[in-house]
Amino acid sequence: MNFSQYTTSSLEDWISSWYIDRNFQYPGDLNLRVIAKRHNIFINYKPFESHFTKFGKYKEIVLNSNLNKVTQREHFFHELCHAVRHVGKQTMMPKAFRELQERDAKYFTLYATMPYHMIKIYNLNDQELLLKWAEDFEVSYELCEERLEQIKRRSDCTKLFYSIN
Repeated sequence: MNFSQYTTSSLEDWISSWYIDRNFQYPGDLNLRVIAKRHNIFINYKPFESHFTKFGKYKEIVLNSNLNKVTQREHFFHELCHAVRHVGKQTMMPKAFRELQERDAKYFTLYATMPYHMIKIYNLNDQELLLKWAEDFEVSYELCEERLEQIKRRSDCTKLFYSIN
C-alpha cells in the first residue's frame, strides 16, 4: 500500500498548509510551546482535566500534569483544535453541537499530530511503521493505528470510486 490512492481532507490540507507556511517540515519541529506561541496561547500543567480557556485576549491550554508526556501531547492538540476552530462555551451549547466539536477535535488531533506532508515520506508497508510514527511524532501507538486505518479506509474509497467510474 502507498499514498497514491489517498485523498486528503480539507481539514488535513488546512493543517498541513498552516505547518508548511510556518516551516514545520519534520516531526521534530512539532514543539508544543512553539505551536502554542504561534497561536498566542499559554500552556500550563495542573493536576486536573486538560482544557482550553479564553479570557478576553488571554488564551490558555491547561494540560493534566498527572498524565504521561505522550498523552499530554495528544491532549494538547485536542485542546488546540478548540482554540483555533471553535467558539463558545461547550457547557452552554446543545449536546449535538458539543459532540460535533469533539468529533472535529478528534480528527484535528489525528492530522495535527501526524500531518500528511510529514507522513507521506514513510513506507506504509513497513512492518515497523506504527512504532516509527509513535517514536517520531511522540504519540501513542493506538493513535498511530487509528491514523493508518483512516488512511486505508480513505484509500479504499478512492479505489472503489475509480473502479466504478
